[in-house]
Amino acid sequence: MGAATVALALAVALAQAASRLLAKAAENWPLLIVIGLALATCLACLRIRRSHRNRADSERLARLRITLAELDAMDDQQFEYALRDLLVRDGWVATKVGRGGDQAADVIGDLVPLGRIVVQAKHTRVGGKVGSSVMYEVNGTAGPAHRADHAVVVTNGSFTRDAMAWGDRHGVHWIDRDRLGQWAHKGRALHELLGLPSRRSRLPWRRAA
Repeated sequence: MGAATVALALAVALAQAASRLLAKAAENWPLLIVIGLALATCLACLRIRRSHRNRADSERLARLRITLAELDAMDDQQFEYALRDLLVRDGWVATKVGRGGDQAADVIGDLVPLGRIVVQAKHTRVGGKVGSSVMYEVNGTAGPAHRADHAVVVTNGSFTRDAMAWGDRHGVHWIDRDRLGQWAHKGRALHELLGLPSRRSRLPWRRAA
């Protein structure tokens, strides 16, 4: 009985407190309306500011141009972020994923209707060359590990003849210093530069035997 009495008393007290709060709210409804309008105005201002910031970021990326000298001066991580920003400029939804165990993918981008692209970045000293082993690695992981429709290796240096020939033969695209200049500095879209198809293609690693 003691516990029931305490519970009943608590319930009555809560009800009385709620009643008092409602009465105060009724008395002060003009103030509550003013507060509500102020909060709504603040939220609207925040949304407008965020929209303006996003638009400014989009416009900045749309004008993005990076010279070869600027790319040469970057470290590996900065180079990967630059390639991500260039993909975003071209309309791709791109993410930098390069890290230990990245399975030959430094940047991954998606763009309807082109599908998914995997970018392997090879930042090197000027005059450095990328060999065929990189092509083998990208070819082995782009489809099975990343479900990619297109794969490309990008360097600020150059490729060996064997690497370019092997990539052309097996569907692994390559961007050497000259092509990188057209993409990054002159503003040509990567998918136009590479001639990527306007629909999802079936790469050699995804074709049925």
